[in-house]
Amino acid sequence: MASTDKPDPEQGKEVTPPPKPESSSVASPTAASYFSVDVTLRVLLFASTLTAIVVLVTSKQTVRGRVPIPLVAKFDHSPAFIYFLVALSVAGLYSIITTLASISVILKPEFSTKFLLHFAFWDVLILGLVASATGTAGGVAYIGLKGNDHVKWPKVCSTFDKFCRHLAGSLAVSLFASVLLVLLVWFSVFSIHKKLPK
Repeated sequence: MASTDKPDPEQGKEVTPPPKPESSSVASPTAASYFSVDVTLRVLLFASTLTAIVVLVTSKQTVRGRVPIPLVAKFDHSPAFIYFLVALSVAGLYSIITTLASISVILKPEFSTKFLLHFAFWDVLILGLVASATGTAGGVAYIGLKGNDHVKWPKVCSTFDKFCRHLAGSLAVSLFASVLLVLLVWFSVFSIHKKLPK
């Protein structure tokens, strides 16, 4: 008696597995170029925070007024300027640590995605710190420049011109550091977006 079972036509065919996605451990040229730009921006961030700190701490000025007692203006006479100094110091230390981390990612790119996420998170926090300190110090410096007639606060920049010039320079460099931090956040978020599957 002949067998009525027909052979399964699918049985002899091999199913080809879907191609494996490329491993993220392989360094892509775009990741390397991203982290090269990242290192450059972080070095600029360190240079700008260091410059702002040096300009701020060298702002001391002593003048002789109408009375024989010398009048002194120093940044540590105002809590706003102390906060400004601390925020810039934290941002400078952060820029050193993250510059070294970016260099390590260039050398070992398999950790790039994890570092990008951490960079985006911490860059936003440091941006908030630097921007708030810059705004606080800028508000106090503006009162020193213009005074406040409503509460009878006099202008001090007409007397302490060097002190006010140093404050203005430090604030300007700090604004530049804030712009660098915005660029770093944008770069991190954009690079994470490029790594998402389409």
